[in-house]
Amino acid sequence: MAGVRGRYGPATSDDRPDRPRRPRPREALSTEGLDRLHAVAAGHVGDECVPGLVALVARGDQVHVEALGRLAVGGHAVARDSIFRIASTTKPITAAVTLALVGEGLLELDEPVDRLVPELSARRVLRQTDGPLDDVVPAARAITVRDLLIFTFGFGMAMEMFAAPEPWPVVAATEELGLATIGPPDPDRQPDPDTWISGLGSLPLLAQPGERWLYNTGASVLGVLLARAARQPLADVMRSRLFDPLSMRDPAFFTTATDRLATGYRPTPDGLVVSDPPNGAWSRPPAFGDAASGLVSTVDDLHAFARMLLDGGGTVLSPVAGR
Repeated sequence: MAGVRGRYGPATSDDRPDRPRRPRPREALSTEGLDRLHAVAAGHVGDECVPGLVALVARGDQVHVEALGRLAVGGHAVARDSIFRIASTTKPITAAVTLALVGEGLLELDEPVDRLVPELSARRVLRQTDGPLDDVVPAARAITVRDLLIFTFGFGMAMEMFAAPEPWPVVAATEELGLATIGPPDPDRQPDPDTWISGLGSLPLLAQPGERWLYNTGASVLGVLLARAARQPLADVMRSRLFDPLSMRDPAFFTTATDRLATGYRPTPDGLVVSDPPNGAWSRPPAFGDAASGLVSTVDDLHAFARMLLDGGGTVLSPVAGR
């Protein structure tokens, strides 16, 4: 009997659909590869670029960490357990917690958010994204949880708003309300969750729900939604559903371990300028835990999170949560 060809050659017993696939042997991290990682990482470290960094690479049970540079220009050396503001890496964590609540039956991906976030019901949509706030049309449909997850609920960052000669009216309004959702995170400015979502709900959408991808704000709204669905503060929701089960020790919206927190910088033509010192905005509990960009964490905690994803959700996510 002629052999049936698999995708890349003759079929073997592992190609048969009625047999479980055997795991492929993993190659160990090579000395040459790790030397290259060190060289590349070290090339990014310096007082004029990145004062310090921690990089982790893993394969199977083998884990290698590079801790290079300093927590601040002229400061203490970076260590493996140094804490960093993880900015938008907060977003996949928020998405995982959302799916955990879906698995618990507290949310449905395609349900309107109106039940838990009535502030976003009966939306209005700008006729033109840069137009006046009162030039609007009704939203064609309700916003769903899935819209928030995939950033298509109709509000957020678009590249053209940053190239405009004058701030769009809707962008100016977000600044006046202290939402800090168009631009970098700013926990010192954002109000409490109920005030924040009320402010957002007072503004028109930039696009019809489901019609355009707009960055960032969907995850912030998810934070409000998750807290209301679980009837707990967002920080507690994240800890009970994700951080504690995965033994993630340091993820939080602030840290008191400021001796381990890297200084935040922003680049300027004249060099690095401090944007947030260790005793700054991330050293105290914020009024609004921003689920889009507010967390701090360590490389080992993010490794635990990545391992959970590679394991198909492990014990944290239901196999049907994301369907």
